[in-house]
Amino acid sequence: MADPKADLHRYLQQGREAVVAKLDGLGEYDARRPLVPTGTNLLGLVKHLAAVELGYLGDTFGRPGELAQLWADLDTDPLADMWVPAEESREEVLALYHLAWEHGDATIAALPLDAPGRVPWWPEERAAVTLHQVLVHLVAETHRHAGHADLVRELIDGAAGRRPGDPSFPDQDATRWRAHYLRVEEAARRAGGEEEAAAEREGVSGEGEPTVMPE
Repeated sequence: MADPKADLHRYLQQGREAVVAKLDGLGEYDARRPLVPTGTNLLGLVKHLAAVELGYLGDTFGRPGELAQLWADLDTDPLADMWVPAEESREEVLALYHLAWEHGDATIAALPLDAPGRVPWWPEERAAVTLHQVLVHLVAETHRHAGHADLVRELIDGAAGRRPGDPSFPDQDATRWRAHYLRVEEAARRAGGEEEAAAEREGVSGEGEPTVMPE
């Protein structure tokens, strides 16, 4: 029989694991370096999601746990959980995320889907929530950031797909990916009223073609 809570939990766990997997095979610099003007980076995404889970599956339901005070500095720096200082190790951030999983999983197991909670950082008119609503929110939030991690990792070394041999990711070699890229670029230029794209656009070398995620 269908179990909505188990379904939501499963999708949440899939998102958690997808984000963590994007760190596989990377050195410290690549795991932390910003790839877009807003500073988005892989290890920062993991740290952010740890904070998110500790809040939504902790404070929201009166279950703050021992980790609640770790994010007090967010009051002075709203981006404090989006990056990792050099003195903070990757192992510490990953351990924190796994502790957040354990704390969140305990909340999910202990409460029914209709359990009431209150999100203190939401506007008062919609601060009252249920566990069901929070789980839907967390699934969406986690998979949104998993998508960010997909793009950041591809920008680093071309690795794409959720895992090695990902069946949902097209199995194409570098030549076919390059042809696809140029086809999309040409269509965009023509739609934008520009001249047709040249076979090789200036500044695009063809390096960093998508590859499957490393083991």
